[in-house]
Amino acid sequence: VQLQASGGGLVQAGGSLRVSCAASGRTFSSYTVAWFRQAPGKEREFVALINWSGVSTGYADSVKGRFTVSRDNAKNTVYLQMNSLKPEDTAVYYCAAGKVTGRSEYDYDYWGQGTKVTVSS
Repeated sequence: VQLQASGGGLVQAGGSLRVSCAASGRTFSSYTVAWFRQAPGKEREFVALINWSGVSTGYADSVKGRFTVSRDNAKNTVYLQMNSLKPEDTAVYYCAAGKVTGRSEYDYDYWGQGTKVTVSS
């Protein structure tokens, strides 16, 4: 599975942005996909996940109620809709795919290259 994250950019605080994770590979629909982010000088952290069917999702407390993860298996794409963005959401956002539905980066075998999101105050 190869992953390509896109959609990052510069947005003002309070604004919205949707990042996408496009995958190649016929088995993508069988994988859990997660979003992680890494801010400058900080460790990579879990943001959200969605299981293979889209029925089960999970969010970090810091984004719960503001971010929504979804997937379209017909398009081999997972989305992260980010609303009410804050300057502390500034980071490089990575998507990852794996067979284990977990919140650790070690649960995921395949990673995209990351897309940068900058939220200005």
